[in-house]
Amino acid sequence: MKLKQKALGITFQDMKKYILIFIVTCIAQLAVGQKKVMIMEIKSEIDPRMTRYVDLALAKAKDIKADLVVIEMDTYGGVLTDAKEIVDKIMHFEKPVFVYINSDAASAGALISIACDSIYMAPGATIGAATVVDGAGQKAPDKYQSYMRSIMRATAEENKRDPKIAEGMVDEDVEIPGVKAAGKILTFSTSEALKNGYCEAKVESISEILKRANVGDATIEKFELGTSEKIISMVLNPFISGILILIIIAGIYFEMQSPGLGFAGLAALVALILYLVPYYLNGLAENWEIIAFFIGIVLIGFEIFVIPGFGIAGVSGIVLTIGSLVLIMINNDAFDFEFVHLNDILIALAAAVGGLLGGGILLFVLGANLDKTPIYSKVALTDRQNRSEGYVATSVQQALIGRIGVAQTVLRPSGKVLIDGKLYDAYTRGEFIEKNENVEVISDEGSSLRVKMPAS
Repeated sequence: MKLKQKALGITFQDMKKYILIFIVTCIAQLAVGQKKVMIMEIKSEIDPRMTRYVDLALAKAKDIKADLVVIEMDTYGGVLTDAKEIVDKIMHFEKPVFVYINSDAASAGALISIACDSIYMAPGATIGAATVVDGAGQKAPDKYQSYMRSIMRATAEENKRDPKIAEGMVDEDVEIPGVKAAGKILTFSTSEALKNGYCEAKVESISEILKRANVGDATIEKFELGTSEKIISMVLNPFISGILILIIIAGIYFEMQSPGLGFAGLAALVALILYLVPYYLNGLAENWEIIAFFIGIVLIGFEIFVIPGFGIAGVSGIVLTIGSLVLIMINNDAFDFEFVHLNDILIALAAAVGGLLGGGILLFVLGANLDKTPIYSKVALTDRQNRSEGYVATSVQQALIGRIGVAQTVLRPSGKVLIDGKLYDAYTRGEFIEKNENVEVISDEGSSLRVKMPAS
């Protein structure tokens, strides 16, 4: 046996080494061959929220070192600028991106599909109809159509698809012999897309796509938003935004009644953060809109506490506050609302005005009785230290009750009054009293006087 091994030039030790190398190589090939696939969805309107979703999904795919990304698509389109951002993200992604159109890829959805490396379609699916429309659903001016045509053409050329067909999905005047007559917008069914090179195959599921791509045994991870992102998406609901506006207004008012950061001020601050941050992260809230909101709040506060009466500052503050709240919620480009649906504007306006009115109603309903509610007693000290129980924490004498003094500041409702040449802190029962008006002391509450307008 030894002689035969030597005759062949292979020793027993060599055989063990080769077997070990073979086993290690097989294990390495198995490890390398285990592909990773990320699946994400585009199943709603293309807008800033979808742009952020795609950005997060592709970042996750990069983190897990995915070998392939598959987009499951069913959308009627959306905002052109956001579609272009998504296209750029897909085309700059280092790994292949496939799209599975399981129903519709219309308008912006068609553009995003063409940007992918491979297009697969379910039976009965469609792709096309990429004409740009305005907020009212009417065909947008030709400058926008021209921009969309150029993007569709360039994207199709980059992925080796017929650019003329891509243009025909946008422009009804484009004529393509054997494919499209002039006067119609091009939309492909699955079989038509296959015939014209806008679909790799008709498939029933993503699993079939993976088998065709020879990654049927891949590790699959479906991208889902984290808890914080889900909260952000929930806050973007106009109804929730309206509630947050209500909390902000009510919280600021109640905080002004008791200076110092308390429960009301903290609630208003948290509500403000929850309102602004999601819109800012999703690209809806611009810096100038947020600044306008704070300027509006400052003007309203200036009108209430500094300038007597109600004038330009108050009106300007209300207009800026409501206007900025509405603009933050809609996908406008500065003051260009051409591609903002009228319904979106009305919903945002209803949420902003509803929140402000709701806050005002809450102030009237709870303002006088808040300290009597069970919730208030849990977050604030409600015990009274009455004089009858031996507590004395005031220098105000009982003899001042019924005395007439003069308001030294505007009482809104608190301020200063002068009685017998001495200044006292005072407040009214809710009414405003102008400076230099006569006041009558009706009671003393701790270190302050409670006053009213004297009977004429």
